[in-house]
Amino acid sequence: MKLCVLGAGPGGYVAAIKAAQLGAEVTVVEETEVGGTCLNRGCIPTKTLLASTELYNRIKEADRFGIELKAEATASLQKIMERKNKVVQTQVKGIKGLFKSWSVELKNGRGTLLSEREIKVSGADTEERMTFERLIIATGSRPAEIPLFEFDGKKIISSTEALELTELPRSMLIIGAGVIGCEFACIFNALGTEITMVELLPRAVSTEDEEISSVLERELKKKKIKLFTGTKAEKVEIKDDGVHTTLSNGKVIVTEKVLVSIGRALNSHGIGLENAGVEMGQRGEIKVDTRMKTTAENIYAVGDVTGGILLAHVASREGIVAASNIMGEPAEMDYSVVPAAIFTSPEIASVGLREHQARERGIDYTTGHFQFRALGKAHAMGEISGLIKVVAEGKTDRILGVHIIGPHASDLVHEAAVAIKAGLRVKEIADTIHAHPTLAEGLMEAAEDVHGEAIHLPKKQ
Repeated sequence: MKLCVLGAGPGGYVAAIKAAQLGAEVTVVEETEVGGTCLNRGCIPTKTLLASTELYNRIKEADRFGIELKAEATASLQKIMERKNKVVQTQVKGIKGLFKSWSVELKNGRGTLLSEREIKVSGADTEERMTFERLIIATGSRPAEIPLFEFDGKKIISSTEALELTELPRSMLIIGAGVIGCEFACIFNALGTEITMVELLPRAVSTEDEEISSVLERELKKKKIKLFTGTKAEKVEIKDDGVHTTLSNGKVIVTEKVLVSIGRALNSHGIGLENAGVEMGQRGEIKVDTRMKTTAENIYAVGDVTGGILLAHVASREGIVAASNIMGEPAEMDYSVVPAAIFTSPEIASVGLREHQARERGIDYTTGHFQFRALGKAHAMGEISGLIKVVAEGKTDRILGVHIIGPHASDLVHEAAVAIKAGLRVKEIADTIHAHPTLAEGLMEAAEDVHGEAIHLPKKQ
């Protein structure tokens, strides 16, 4: 099987390797660098920056742990960015090494479909045509732009430019308090930038459970991050003293930079889909079925460009499903259990139904809660903010969702994901012995609290 993969992000490169493992002759076409947005301009760079800022914060709090420092700690944004670049380069090299190991050919250039069987690859100085038997489109997405805030790369920036800053802005307005906006708010706030956030929706990280949003907003306030929810940015002017942004509440915010983080735009246009009979939806998403097959018989699509759940690990799973089907091993995507993590401070992680979703669907449900401040391990770590919340079906006791805000939330959520995937009941988590002292005990106690039986909580009145 001669397979071409258009795009080498977490969907494309995983699909390529999986197909090669199953015996395909694979060529990957990538315009920029392997790893896509996630590795080069998203997940890995931001998490690397967060690792630096979290360490910086811990050092500044060393006296709380009985550690005396001889000099004040300082942070160098330039050196932090250099470390970020080194981590990214290491991961890029790793993917290329995997390609070589599995005999996957990598072609650098922009791919454009000419027909259902042919693609043109345009490089810096070359152009060639390739034929294929099967194709996987994995072109991903990019930061969305709004007319009011046109990116100039200097004063008004996207997440891409934010990851390349070498001088720390004194002040920054972030448009959008979603996942990306809140992560960058925590990063730059930790380094000393004065942060203001504007969100059109009623709460920050509106995709999460309402209680989780409430806790995050409280923590942002503790960090002196100003947040205006239910508010629209109506006018922007670039002046000598900075960017003047007029809000719908009448306030004028003056900042050195404006970071626009209002979502993602899909990379489906300009790649010749019309030449191959690949249909798109109203948002520009490529239409696919549960096998990741498009409306063209021999073309599949995975990742952000399909307009589904825009998460790297979802794209990777879709890539495996597409490659498996192409190579004769039937597989379908199951989106019922998809854990998600937001790397704010503290972290957020969730899987399954939020409480408001259960309520909107008319499900008879109960909830259990447990605060991190009730855990000995959290106190030992000096990280006591946050909670674990369990949503369970009333009649069956089946776990419907688990939502966490607190230390290591992104790691803790996977026990819950396995539990929901396996259809476990709350009692089965509550009756499972958890090691002490650990943060994972919090999930056990939250499960116990569903029935008012948590050992380390006072009796409910």
